[in-house]
Amino acid sequence: MRLCIDASNLRAGGGVTHLQELLRRATPGEFGFEQVVVWASAATLSRLEDRPWLVKKTDPALERNYLVRALWQRRTLGRLAADDRCDLLYVPGGSFATTFRPIVTMSRNMLPFEPAELRRFGLSAMGLKMLLLRWTQPISMRRADGTIFLTRYARDTVLRTIGAVAGQVSIIPHGIDERFALSIKPQQPRAGYSNAHPFRFVYVSTVDVYKHQIEVAEAVAMLRDEGRPVALDLIGPAYAPSLAALRKSLDQLDPDATFIRYLGPVPYASLQVSYASADAAVFASSCENMPNILLEKMAAGLPIACSDRGPMPEMLGEAGLYFDPDSSVSVAACLRRLLDSPELRSRLAKAAQQRAAPYSWDRCARETLSFLAVVARRRIAVGSKADSCA
Repeated sequence: MRLCIDASNLRAGGGVTHLQELLRRATPGEFGFEQVVVWASAATLSRLEDRPWLVKKTDPALERNYLVRALWQRRTLGRLAADDRCDLLYVPGGSFATTFRPIVTMSRNMLPFEPAELRRFGLSAMGLKMLLLRWTQPISMRRADGTIFLTRYARDTVLRTIGAVAGQVSIIPHGIDERFALSIKPQQPRAGYSNAHPFRFVYVSTVDVYKHQIEVAEAVAMLRDEGRPVALDLIGPAYAPSLAALRKSLDQLDPDATFIRYLGPVPYASLQVSYASADAAVFASSCENMPNILLEKMAAGLPIACSDRGPMPEMLGEAGLYFDPDSSVSVAACLRRLLDSPELRSRLAKAAQQRAAPYSWDRCARETLSFLAVVARRRIAVGSKADSCA
């Protein structure tokens, strides 16, 4: 069999990381795929390691905007898949417009299915994009021969919104790179920290309206006002309007950047260094499908203060402290508990690392290829039966 992957809408972030790790760990022959063809932009293809069974293809349309790529998918992709004699087309980006079958898609973005979160964007380009996805993604899932969800939360929320789907459904979590498995730090009492050497929280995530960096910064400022020796590193790329709001808030809370730093994006290949330099982690997003960043913090053995929304409790369980991400007072209460109790920090760090252990890219690759093979063979079997009855 031949597996084809439409990665035309995977440009950066978790989508590209998933594709990169999936193909790095994949053993397609074990599941009956002798060749894997990937269509993507040149930049995305450059991040995929060469393999004897991997064929990388691009097109000038894939270097252009979303509308041009959607038209390419609608008008060209099906013909290319047929020409390459694909037995299955996998679309990890979520939405598809091609009539080629069989096809498997993936639910990656929860914003279109969380109305309260969607409203945070207001009448903006991003808000309009999310509304478009709220229309296209349910259509894709209803038409697909298979849909992959990353968490139970995502499956239940999406299917409750769009209703039943005709194709097969599977929950296949992403994995964690082994380099994030750090040694757990010995936990020091609060007296071991000072303003010169503060207890350092790290929050890695895109600066966005639903990530609540401002509430986290306000919480850290509250603790500083109480005389607690804390600091915060904010790391990640940014949605421009949210970054402007964050900078305005930081100018008021800590104009000299004495204890709150926005460090911008850090290369993914060295992100574990940021975790190693921290004493605890924060994850304050109110809308997620499956946040790999949370998993990375868990694997790094950091005590974690976490948003109580979405799939976060499903992933972190009892290995973290939970807060309301819309309330800086709630965030501060969790951060205060972590700072004041080294015993609590030690217990949570160990529990978080243990919960992260089952999430591996090797497992993700095996389960993904197994599911794709099942869907492909089912379609082949149905086609053969139809032919024999003709």
